[in-house]
Amino acid sequence: MIWKDMPPLAALRAFSAFAETGNVVKAGEAINVTHAAISQHLRALERDLGTALFDRSGRALALTPEGRRLADALTAGFGGIAAAVRELSQRDAARPVHVSATPSFAAMWLMPRLSSFRLAHPDISLTIDPTPALANLTPGGIDVALRFGRGNWPGLDSTLLIETGIVLVGAPALVGHLPEITPADLVDLPWLEELGTTEATQWLRDRGVSEDKARHRVQVPGNLVLQGARDAQGVAVTTRLFVEADVAAGRLVVLFEEPRDSRTGYYLVTRPGVQRPAVRAFTTWLRRAVREAEAMHATR
Repeated sequence: MIWKDMPPLAALRAFSAFAETGNVVKAGEAINVTHAAISQHLRALERDLGTALFDRSGRALALTPEGRRLADALTAGFGGIAAAVRELSQRDAARPVHVSATPSFAAMWLMPRLSSFRLAHPDISLTIDPTPALANLTPGGIDVALRFGRGNWPGLDSTLLIETGIVLVGAPALVGHLPEITPADLVDLPWLEELGTTEATQWLRDRGVSEDKARHRVQVPGNLVLQGARDAQGVAVTTRLFVEADVAAGRLVVLFEEPRDSRTGYYLVTRPGVQRPAVRAFTTWLRRAVREAEAMHATR
């Protein structure tokens, strides 16, 4: 291993700072340590190498030929490291924030609010991936996922953004004649399902409404599910969040609603660890947008 024979990195860094500034005080200021620490590192480095790096015959320290050789090597080495760090950080900073969300959430909640993010952060680009698939969060890939569930995704950090449950809805023109309906009755009704695995899929399966039992099933993109339900083309399973306005206006009727569960809703999901600045800016804005939406709802 190359590092086995290397002096401590802190000592090399202190020496390089001194070689660049020519003064222990300025060297300390350059790397944010005291001048006494610089002096200790320089003496320790000479002991470790067994070589005189400084000429102490004059009033001020001067580099010996051996010291100059080491200084030149460190300038090239640390300079290469600094250049690589700048390149990588700039490349990552320029990469758009990649956000995965279910099509319903992307269309009905996120997109109507994104203009405020663009105004606040015109220098940050976004990639919105509206997919029902449970996307993996990998370095260099998806940065943020907005998922519906109970927050139990192993190996990831999740924060509940919006508490909301599952409801079964239909237009009065379609279901108004039914005195009461259960999820199992869907097999005798036309029903609408978002393409792919969604908020509703497992809920339906848990109640015996699997794909092979439904006789009048239409799969559509997530942003068309509620429009079809409003037009009495079928009943739909969705989250309470998306139908509150339709229910209040009488366009849809809630036929069934899950018991309240404070852990169920839409979660902000990220990888553990420090997030790059652009991702932090987006998640901070997202939390603020949720608070503003809740405050507006409370005043109605």
